[in-house]
Amino acid sequence: MPAATTTPVVDLDAAFAALGDPVRRALVSRLAHGDATVGELAEPFDLTQQAISHHIGVLRRCGLVEQRREGTRRPCRLRTAQLAQLSTWIDEQRRAWHDRLDALEQHLSDEAAR
Repeated sequence: MPAATTTPVVDLDAAFAALGDPVRRALVSRLAHGDATVGELAEPFDLTQQAISHHIGVLRRCGLVEQRREGTRRPCRLRTAQLAQLSTWIDEQRRAWHDRLDALEQHLSDEAAR
């Protein structure tokens, strides 16, 4: 039986899928340093602004990025609360595995002592 979690796994599926792409991970890393427009995000890539817009759209739909209007600019911002949910889920899995490994170690130690 899977361990109960406080994080809704269904909501995380799209975020983990989105982060499976190296361009999107790079965009998230860039946005961790501050807001940027699609044009600014496209600069280091050998991709069109349209391609970067597509990747931003994927990140927006899964809730990792938001985009707002500032006059004619549309800067993108990382949504850190969604990243925190991902981190929480990963930490829960790590704790569960550490608990299992600790129990196995104890079992093996008990067996060796017999």
